[in-house]
Amino acid sequence: MRAIWKGAVSFGLVSIGVRVYSATEEKDVSFHQVRRADGSRIRYKRVAEADGEEVAYGEIAKGYELPSGETVVLTDEDFADLPLPTSKVVDVLKFVPSDEVDPIYTARSYYLEPDKSAVKPYVLLRDALESSEQVGIVKVAIRNREQLAALRVRQGVIVLSTMVWPDEIRQPSFSFLSEDVDVKPAERQMAQVLVQSMAGDFDPAEYTDDYRDALRAVIDAKVEGHEVAAPQAAPTTSNVVDLMAALKASVEAAKRDRGESVDETETDPAAAPRKAAAKKAPAKRAPAKKAPAKRAPAKKAPAKKARKTA
Repeated sequence: MRAIWKGAVSFGLVSIGVRVYSATEEKDVSFHQVRRADGSRIRYKRVAEADGEEVAYGEIAKGYELPSGETVVLTDEDFADLPLPTSKVVDVLKFVPSDEVDPIYTARSYYLEPDKSAVKPYVLLRDALESSEQVGIVKVAIRNREQLAALRVRQGVIVLSTMVWPDEIRQPSFSFLSEDVDVKPAERQMAQVLVQSMAGDFDPAEYTDDYRDALRAVIDAKVEGHEVAAPQAAPTTSNVVDLMAALKASVEAAKRDRGESVDETETDPAAAPRKAAAKKAPAKRAPAKKAPAKRAPAKKAPAKKARKTA
């Protein structure tokens, strides 16, 4: 890595010499503009609008356009005269709890490496940030632009994350925020079950840039003269869906993906009360079987009287 900035972190009377390195890098596939027929590069010339003449890079200045359409020209000398006390110093303004810094403020991140003579105070600051769970709010000028930033610790290294200014964050003004949305308790419960069924630990190694991989495969195929296989189209879905059915199907799919069994009480909120009621209800007794009726003893036929003979 190559240092892009060198200066010092200053808090109180302590000064720590550091070098700044970009903590991230773009890995997107880059392209040139070329002529379709033969791949010849397209080049652009810097020309003046007034007369069409090409302008050398050293003769180019910055211009600020006024509402009237007039342009104020600013040269390097004008910028050099501006007060920029943070051009070589990371000035710590205060330390705040880390959970108070909204991630929306974060722009870019940089690693801070201490100078050989500043390792001890660097380690002291690092350990103090970690043990207190605080971040340092600082001002720093990188590439002639003063920025708000935060100092935090990652894997034993102090990371400087530049931030946007408060007036650069847009306020969300969407109409649905003022609408009275009717969300049924069963739908809310099912949404919570879906979140729980998809919960897990964050491991960035699990995720890949599938689009970039597919694009590289297309490039490799063209280099080797092979036919480019058309990617399979994603299935289209309709916006008109049964929300509860979609939530239920999502929970079941998430459970199957994790190799877990689906509990009916999770995917059907009404099932739990039914089961509970079934447990509480006393078991119905089977009707007693009727004893077979006793047969009355058969009446004996009266004995026939013997006839008297004359």
